[in-house]
Order: sequence, then structure tokens, then C-alpha cells
Amino acid sequence: MAALLTDLAPRRLAQGDLRSDLDLTAPELVALLDLTIQLKRNPGRYATALKGRYLSLLFEKPSLRTRITFELAIKQLGGDAILSTGPIGEREPLRDVARNLDRWTHGIVARTFSQQTVEELAQWSSVPVINALSDRFHPCQALADMVTLKERFGAFRGLKLAFIGDGNNVAHSLMLQLSRLGADFAIATPQGHEPEPGIVAQARSFAWETGAKFEVCRDPYEAVRGAHAVYTDVWASMGQEAEAEQRKANFAGYQVSENVMAAAREDAIFMHCLPAKRGQEVTDAVMEFPRSVVFDQAENRLHAQKALLLMLLP
Repeated sequence: MAALLTDLAPRRLAQGDLRSDLDLTAPELVALLDLTIQLKRNPGRYATALKGRYLSLLFEKPSLRTRITFELAIKQLGGDAILSTGPIGEREPLRDVARNLDRWTHGIVARTFSQQTVEELAQWSSVPVINALSDRFHPCQALADMVTLKERFGAFRGLKLAFIGDGNNVAHSLMLQLSRLGADFAIATPQGHEPEPGIVAQARSFAWETGAKFEVCRDPYEAVRGAHAVYTDVWASMGQEAEAEQRKANFAGYQVSENVMAAAREDAIFMHCLPAKRGQEVTDAVMEFPRSVVFDQAENRLHAQKALLLMLLP
């Protein structure tokens, strides 16, 4: 496999896992995005690169895009995947789960409630562990989003993305990757729903290094001013269903509507990680907006994850 990747991905990921966006260095992130675009343009080029490789998919949460794109990614590269659903580490310790799976498969993809589950799997596994979503990060989604932005705008420096809504796992991953790439980031969120201070501090540090602007505010219209991309997510994530009604009240005024889009740049695109609750965080008209790229993002999950597997699996 290494010979195949010489021109596109000269390095393997040094960390060996993707527990969070922080496991990627800036050069690795750029290389991964470049490889993703090449894979998308030449889908058959690496059709046997991971022949004989197998992935363990551990999914505590329901999934459409993540499950199908990871299964397709490994299969389109010549390998295969085994799916296990339900709580991870409930019947036996996580350290035992990890050390069983690394005897059978070449990588572990975990979609969990707790970031600690991902960390512990990586601690005990001798094969790569990939965070396919946790309560703190969603790096695979953000990778697909970076590819979507690169396809649309070409470069990241001078680009601005505005995130409207909950300071959640998706917002965390977006701010870390965008600031590392030199793009401006603004988030508008109601009081009590801000992103984690430690992650904000890390993103600000990256932004300082790259010369990017970074803003946390309350007013959606302030956040979208000058934005090339407007992004939102559901107000209540999986596991927060009991808070749904209260969150609906808290986020009143944070819906991405036609008026919000009109306050951004004239060529601004609309982004959403899906699934979307049309009529809540976003209007149906914006979802069907001519410059809505939500399904481009979903498609790019497949290509970005193929690149990630090629750069991680032994």
C-alpha cells in the first residue's frame, strides 16, 4: 500500500489513531484533504489497496451516513467491515473489548456517547481507533466538510464559516480544523450552550498561529456577516431527547432562515451535518436552497473516510 500512496500521501498519520481532530497535525490534515479529492476523482485507483483488511464498527448510536460510508469505504478499497451495535464496554471492560478486536480486525471505528470510550479503546488497542462521533468531537464529519469547502472555494485563508446553534461536537471539530487551516470561524450560540472553553482556547491558539479570526458571540446576524458558509446542527443531539422542549425555547431566534442567509455573503453556501429537523434549526427553504451543499457534505464522508483508512490502516 505504501508504494501506491507515494504521490498523494507520503506520510502515515503519526498519532496512529483519530481520537479527535487534535490527532492530526496541520500538514497531515492538508495531505488527507488532498488525498480525499484525488480519491473522489479516481474512485477505482485504490480498489485493492486494503484487500484483506477488516474494520470493527462499534456503534452505540443510530447511524445512516457514518455506518454506510465507513462500510462502503473499506469495501471499495478491497476490505470489509463487521458491525456491532449497542453499549460498548457494558458486558465486559473496554480494555478487554479492545484487546479482543485487535486480534481479529485491523482497525476499530467507534460511534459513542462518551469521548472517554474512544480514549480507552485507543489506549488498549494495538490497531488504529477512529472516532466516528462522540459527545466532544466529530472529526470525520469535519473532514468531509473541509473537503466540501475546498471544492467550493479552493483555499481556506480568507474564508469564513459561521456556525449557528449549539456549541456541540460538530462545532468543536469545525473550529479546530478550520482554525488550523487558516480559515475564519464565528459561532453564535445562546447563553449556556457555548462550546467547551478548553476547546475554544485550543482553536484560538491555532487561529493565532495561522492568522485566522475566531469569534464567539450571541447574535446570529453578527456571526454570519461576511460568511462564505453558514452551518447549523440540531438543537438536541442524541442522548439529549429529554431536553428537547427546553432547548427549542432556548434556541428560539437561532434558526437559519432565508433572512439569516441573506445577511451572509451573496455567494454563501448552507451546510448541515444531517439529519436535519426542518422547521427547527433550519427552514425547509434553506435546506432546498440552490447553494445548499448538505448532500455534497454527505457524499464527501465516503471519500474522506477512504483517505483516512488509507493513511491509518496497517
